[in-house]
This record gives sequence, C-alpha cells and structure tokens, in this order.
Amino acid sequence: MQLTETEGALQQKVGHSSEKAKFTEKRFLTILVFVTSLFLCWGVAITMGDVLNKHFQNTLSLSRSQSAFVQFAIFGAYFVMGIPAGLFMKRFGYKNGVLLGLSLFALGAFLFVPAANTASFTFFGIALFILGCGLSTLETVAHPFVAALGDQRTSDQRINFAQSFNALGAIVGPAIGSYFLFKNHVPGSTDLSSVKLLYIIIGSVIAAIAICFAFVKVPTLTDPHAEVIADEEAVNVDAAPGKTLFQHTHFVWAVAAQFFNVAAQAGTWAFFINYGEEVMGFPEAKAAKYMMLFMAMMLSGRFIGTFLMRVIKPSSLLAAFAAANILMCIIIAQGLGWPSFIALLALNFFFSIMFPTIFSLGLKNLGSHTQQGSSFLSMGVVGGALFPFLMGKLADNIGVAHSYYLPIICYLVIFLFGFKFYKVKH
Repeated sequence: MQLTETEGALQQKVGHSSEKAKFTEKRFLTILVFVTSLFLCWGVAITMGDVLNKHFQNTLSLSRSQSAFVQFAIFGAYFVMGIPAGLFMKRFGYKNGVLLGLSLFALGAFLFVPAANTASFTFFGIALFILGCGLSTLETVAHPFVAALGDQRTSDQRINFAQSFNALGAIVGPAIGSYFLFKNHVPGSTDLSSVKLLYIIIGSVIAAIAICFAFVKVPTLTDPHAEVIADEEAVNVDAAPGKTLFQHTHFVWAVAAQFFNVAAQAGTWAFFINYGEEVMGFPEAKAAKYMMLFMAMMLSGRFIGTFLMRVIKPSSLLAAFAAANILMCIIIAQGLGWPSFIALLALNFFFSIMFPTIFSLGLKNLGSHTQQGSSFLSMGVVGGALFPFLMGKLADNIGVAHSYYLPIICYLVIFLFGFKFYKVKH
C-alpha cells in the first residue's frame, strides 16, 4: 500500500525517535560554544553579588539584612524582565535576545562608576537592577536556545552541560571579587575605588562579547515549538495542544520549584562568607577563597550529574539531590565546626543540577507555549530576591548557622516536584 506524504513523514519521524538521540549536530557546534560561554558570564556576575554583599557590609556599614538588597536588586530584575525578554525573543529571535541581554549587562556594570563616585547604595541598587535585567534576558533566551541546538530528547543533557560553565563562572566570580575587593581592603575603610575598577573591567569584557556575537552567524533553526516528534519525553512536543500554559500542571510545579530553588541558592550563597567568619573563625579573605571551593563543588556536581542522567532519570536524580540537601541543611544549622562546614560545601554539590533540570523538566511538552514558559521559569528566580532578607533577619537575630534551617522548606518543594509532580499530564 502506498503511503501518503503525511503518513510517510510521520513514519520517518517515528523511526527517527527510536534512534539514539545525539547530543547536538556538527552545524550547531560553533553557536553552542558561544551560547555556552554566556552561561559562564552570568555565573561570574551572580556570585560577584555575594562578594559585594559582604563588601558593602564593611564599606557602607550595612547590616546583613540591609546588604541582602544586593540580591533583591539582581533577582528582582528577573521577575520584572522575564516576560518582556520572552516577548522580545519571540519577536526578534534568539540572537537579538542575546544582544539585548549583553547590552543591559554591560550598561549595568558601567553604572557602577557613578554609583561608586557618589557612594550611594541606592545608586548601586539601580545599577545592579539594570545588570540583573541583562542577566534575566540572557537566561530567558539561552535555555530554549540551547534546547533548540539539537534533538529535543537530549535537551536535559545540553542544558546541564551549558550550566556546568555557569558553575565555572561561579568559581571565577568569587576569585575575582575577593582579589579586587578584599585583598587590599583596610578595616574601616569606605573606599569604593576597587568596586569601580572591577565593574569597568566587567563592562568592557561584556561589551566586547556583544560586539563579537553581533558578527556570529546563527545557523537556521527548525522552530522546536512547531516541531512534531513522536516521543513523549521530548521537549517542545505539544502533547496537549488544547491546553493553556497554566493548565500544564508539571509546568506550574516547575515554576514553584524554581522559585524555591533560587531562593535557597541566593540565601545560601549570600551568607557563605558570614558563615565562614562566624562559625569557622575565618578572616573574610580566607572565607572568600573557600567560596571558590564551594563553587567548585557545584561545577563537579554539574558534570557528574550530566553523566548520571545517562543512566538515571533527571527527575529521580533531582529528587535524590533535594533529599540530600535537606540532610545537609540540618547538619549545617548545628554549627559543629568542620563537619557542618563540609556539609555546607556539599550543599552546593547537590544543588548543582537543580536549576537546569527544573528548567528542562518544566519546558517538556509545552509546544507553542515553550517561549512563554521559559519567561515564567526565569521569573521564578525572583525567589532569590526575597529569601536573603529572611535569612538575613534570622542571621542577625539567632545566628547565621541557625538561619540554614530555612532552606529546608525550599528543598522539600523541589523534592516533591522531582519525586512526583514533574509528570506531564495529557
């Protein structure tokens, strides 16, 4: 019997879905490298905020809860910019979305110069907010961009691989920040020239990347949101075309999980140096150096997690890592010295896969809603704007160690998502 053209195409796609999916295609390699580098850039910027948090406590005489405004400005920008970034990407494409993000990133960095000149924490907040808008745009664009650079069945692996370089940036960030901000800092000094120099360099590097990216030719991409693949595990397959975005319950749970995930991240990272000083008795420069090891734990977790996903379902690995972090938080909160500090380092290992895995699981089977879904998942990052205030209040009143009880709530929500509520309902 002769097949119709539609039936033949469908059979070809079914046959394709039964083959082992490749990580990516040769024609996407150059652009994959470039987009992956963006993950490194915002990893540097995010963790630089944690070093700034402690530096502003010293130079501007802020309490821990007041200095948490650094995280509020950065992560609050994610909430504001998430939907506009998604709409911009949908209208003008991935490349222009990246260029917008890099431009805002560079502008925010350069605004640190007048902020340092006036020694105004409010001005710093404005600069951090604009910089955060750039980071939000890059995250909103880069995740679906990476997902589109190859077979959608391997998007979990690609996103986790790209996020591994975000973890590398998270190691570089504290190293650069501690070198510029703590190395020659004199106790009691209110000099902000080191902050100004640091962000002039960052702004210049990001501006140069934007100029280079403007000349990169992006290969023609098949719109993954319209693509039909006979594989229910594939990202972007519209398994239920009649549903609105928020009728996809796995997506709603993913947004909630991402909110609490970034909340735990922001609080944990913001007061890592404080924990080193208060519980371990480290000088702040030494505590900042341990933060490099802290971020190295996340880097190793990303690479190991990406490998484990070849044999363990991403959702199951997510649930297991969330359960491990609940245990780590209990140990950290006891303030037992080195056992608790080792648990704090391990916390970032188990945290490693959470952001990209939640993002990828949340995008599955959204079909034409994928770009809008990416925006809302990026907006979930607003949890990082709120949680450091709560942890800061606890740290000011009952000690930084006991404040680590709070992230247990976050990891419980993530565990429930990975254990049960990640499932796509048709």
